[in-house]
Amino acid sequence: MSIDLSQFFDVFFEESFEGLDAMESELLSLEPGKEDQETINTIFRAAHSIKGGSGTFGFTAVSDFTHVLETLLDQIRNGERQLTAEHVNLLLKAVDCLRAMLTALQAQQEPEQEEANELKLRFEAILNGDNASSSQAEEVSEPGESSSLPITFQIDFKPLPYLFKTGNEPLFMIAELAELGELETQVLHDELPKFKQLNPEDCYLYWRFFLTTTRGESAIREIFEWVEDDAEITIVQCGGLFEEPASEPSESDTQHPPGEPESQADSSALTKPVQEIKKESPQVKDARKNADPSTTSIRVGIDKVDSLINMVGELVITQAMLSQIGEQEITESSIAALQEGLAQLAHNTRDLQENVMRIRMLPISFVFSRFPRLVRDISQKLNKQVELKLIGEQTELDKTVMEKLSDPMVHLVRNSLDHGLETPEQRIAQGKDPVGTVTLNAFHQGGNIVIEIMDDGKGLDTEKIRNKAVQNGLIQEMDELTVDEINELIFMPGFSTADNVSEISGRGVGMDVVRKNIQALNGSVEVSSEAGVGSTFTIRLPLTLAILDGQLVQVADHTYIIPLISIVESLQIDIAKVSNVGKGLQVLRLRDEYIPILRLYDIFNHRGAREELDKTLLVVVENDNYKVGILVDDLLAQQQVVIKSLEANYQRVDGISGATILGDGTVSLIIDISGLIKLSGLRRPGSSELLVDLKADEAVTA
Repeated sequence: MSIDLSQFFDVFFEESFEGLDAMESELLSLEPGKEDQETINTIFRAAHSIKGGSGTFGFTAVSDFTHVLETLLDQIRNGERQLTAEHVNLLLKAVDCLRAMLTALQAQQEPEQEEANELKLRFEAILNGDNASSSQAEEVSEPGESSSLPITFQIDFKPLPYLFKTGNEPLFMIAELAELGELETQVLHDELPKFKQLNPEDCYLYWRFFLTTTRGESAIREIFEWVEDDAEITIVQCGGLFEEPASEPSESDTQHPPGEPESQADSSALTKPVQEIKKESPQVKDARKNADPSTTSIRVGIDKVDSLINMVGELVITQAMLSQIGEQEITESSIAALQEGLAQLAHNTRDLQENVMRIRMLPISFVFSRFPRLVRDISQKLNKQVELKLIGEQTELDKTVMEKLSDPMVHLVRNSLDHGLETPEQRIAQGKDPVGTVTLNAFHQGGNIVIEIMDDGKGLDTEKIRNKAVQNGLIQEMDELTVDEINELIFMPGFSTADNVSEISGRGVGMDVVRKNIQALNGSVEVSSEAGVGSTFTIRLPLTLAILDGQLVQVADHTYIIPLISIVESLQIDIAKVSNVGKGLQVLRLRDEYIPILRLYDIFNHRGAREELDKTLLVVVENDNYKVGILVDDLLAQQQVVIKSLEANYQRVDGISGATILGDGTVSLIIDISGLIKLSGLRRPGSSELLVDLKADEAVTA
């Protein structure tokens, strides 16, 4: 009976990547000479699991590479070798290499071997070198430990009947045994029942092995540790060195059960040369070709599943009640019961929606977990001492948002390390702790998640930023800007204050991309800074991209949706406070600001809309720290809407971020504020800057 191994691929890759994350996290916490034994064991177990799983699925490149670093870890945890900083750095590189190899395999591609081979040689050089503990070289090996002379072991392996149901395969254990030395295998089947009594899912065979090896008993037991609770295992040294293995099993040991015909494939497959066993099986090869790398999964807590089941149960009860009412004669009492049932249905539907959305929510620690390694590597390159603090790691965020948040956060953290934090010498000269601090903080605020990237460095150099902006033609020398406005210039395309181009910074293609990526998530990013104290970048994002809280507005015969997160206020227009600034643009003086008025009917070419300002409403929205007013005929209801992609279902439309279906079945478009401003011609092309200075009184003319 062949098993389709591809069904387990997704689980294997998911668990392997989790194992690599655990290895990386534990390696970063290690201090050579002060290492914790449990930490070493955790790293070893993760490597061992990846090796065993990859060997099972025929990913021999991964299993062979992992075997070498697993050997080094085994020596360290057994006290045979002292952990050094070189070992930690090499193991971290091995984690990166394994992650790349597994990613390639998941994408049905052959992994690159060049880096793996180079690292493997370095591991082997350490293992074959003279830096193992001297006691190991001086003392005579105890029986059962590694020896320069081969020893023969007799290994009896008798699985319990349910072994196959645990997913374990004896053939792979035999292959691993053969890697330790010269192996002879005997199959014993005296417990094999008659054919009619045979259960194909049970294991009736057991094995006796004679292994001649220079490795110790611990290496043998390590192979069987996967099944030590599911089998009877006996390992005995055969009398001494070079002892001949026991004689071949007698005829009685190998005879078939009485009354059963001999099978041509009785045990030959189980005693065939190990070289054949080690080859990748055709099933595995076919499974690898058919694996879908785009398949993703998400782990859901049982409490969320239970809650979802309860909600579905409530829906079923409500549906049954409504069906019963529908079968009755319509009366005043039945109408009242129907209204009550519909209200209950709306309540249950909302609860079900919220519970389904909870399934997509994951703790932001999935993003935060990549930064300890990043901070360590970059701080070493920059010769800076950095402490990373993580706050609010359990704050939950939609998986889709989280996947797109990682790259902008990486750039902001790299920016803090490179531009923000000073060198230890500079910090000491300023009376600061030589160790700089970068803090990542996440918390919920209203219907949004707020993420702060803070550092206690030198802060933004406003004079340098202004000079660079003038030099690059982004602003004029005579422009008067506040400190906050100068700081905002770092988000303009092509802006960089780096004096030297390096792999970390200096190409001027970063902060504007960060802002665009975050705006694509319907979010915003802003910066605050104080000279000599540090900087804080604040990212605000919706909790999910699947559902939007929106304000429905009427324009002529059309209904649009404006995201509530963008709305500052809605008001009736005071004609006396409206002025013209040229090119057909009007602005409303609102307190101490001038708000450009965008006529939605004009931008989208609608006829029949109200054009008189005193008969319309203005929805004031904010984008990129600028406020604009959207002219609409009327405000309708506020509601949550399910977002559908226009680009995926139709085509990209400027000024529109998506669409939704309303309760009456009509399609309503969701307005993209940034795109609408660009479409109106108000924003300067390729910039976040508006074409008019809306804060200067002299810019407004009648």
